[in-house]
Amino acid sequence: MTPPASSARRACWLKTLHEWHWVSSALCLVGMLLFSLTGITLNHAADIEARPNVVHRTATLPPTLRGALRQQQAEVDGQHHGRAPAPAALAAWLKSQWAIDAGGHEAEWSADEFYLSLPRPGGDAWVRIALDDGSAEYERTDRGWIAYLNDLHKGRHTGPAWQWFIDVFAGAALLFSLTGLLILKMHAGRRPFTWPMVGLGLLAPLLLALLLIH
Repeated sequence: MTPPASSARRACWLKTLHEWHWVSSALCLVGMLLFSLTGITLNHAADIEARPNVVHRTATLPPTLRGALRQQQAEVDGQHHGRAPAPAALAAWLKSQWAIDAGGHEAEWSADEFYLSLPRPGGDAWVRIALDDGSAEYERTDRGWIAYLNDLHKGRHTGPAWQWFIDVFAGAALLFSLTGLLILKMHAGRRPFTWPMVGLGLLAPLLLALLLIH
């Protein structure tokens, strides 16, 4: 017969584990649904037809801005080895012309061209400006919401805030899994299929990796 003190201690541990388990499950629930869904879409990416939507725009820089860019190019080439953000005047012009936020993006400068890459989840974009005549091109590609969610899954071009979310989600998922394992252990005496099922969950992917992945 289990001593009363041991039984009370076990009940306390079980209550604590259940509390941590449901809190961690609540924190990672939406993330788990998102990453599970996008795991399926990534696994069948070749079977999901995507029709990218491409938008192309052209314009010409004002003469004053064109001269400022040529002067900036000489400074960038001498001090920054051809890579530097867009100057404030150009960033303002891009914002007003095509609603582009160039802040925080490093551009490539060459003797005759300014090129700004603007990758984002689910698509891509770029700006190219010829420094001699000021002709500017802007192209934006949108690959759809499935590509957007897939890129969120991979953390591709998502920025530091989303990367922090992935880390927090991963920590919550680990806590959810570990507390679930400890709860299984505490109930295993009354549930004989507990460890065979846990073993199956380990054995199935292990055998697939060893025997069927080349």
